[in-house]
Amino acid sequence: MSQIGIFYGPELGSVEKVARIIEGKFGADKVELIAAKNSNEEDLTRFNKIIFGVSTIGKTNWNSEHKDTDWDVFVTKFNKVDWTGKKVAIYGLGDHIQYPQHFVDAIGWLYERLTALNAEVVGFCSTEGYTYEESEGVKDGQFLGLPVDEDNEAEKTDLRVSSWIDRLINEFGY
Repeated sequence: MSQIGIFYGPELGSVEKVARIIEGKFGADKVELIAAKNSNEEDLTRFNKIIFGVSTIGKTNWNSEHKDTDWDVFVTKFNKVDWTGKKVAIYGLGDHIQYPQHFVDAIGWLYERLTALNAEVVGFCSTEGYTYEESEGVKDGQFLGLPVDEDNEAEKTDLRVSSWIDRLINEFGY
């Protein structure tokens, strides 16, 4: 079984917390956790199975004064990677109460960049059981990855992650 690279950002918050939950579900010997801000294209080339963890940061994402985040810098390295044969899954943190019109938009943002490079994105999730108004993370009635709302539905995170991991084991070809 090949190792899975879990690239996440930002550090020290809910995105990292979920990365560690995923690590626990797969087993620490099967994954490597890497903070997006500390990684480069060489790190990406080492893995054929990749999980990206990203946060939708609310109003700063749509503010003209928005400064670069870990992901804004990290995603520029994607063009230097050959995505052939790589399977990629995305989980995203969002707040469906404060930002119901932008719930987990970052999943869609990342999906668009990856598919433009011909990466194979897996791990889509049903929208059933989620409350939100709009999301760029939804296409054809499915989330383009795993949505997590640690601010308002932390009690659902473990079950949602477990179900997603079960699906990824199959889609990653384990």
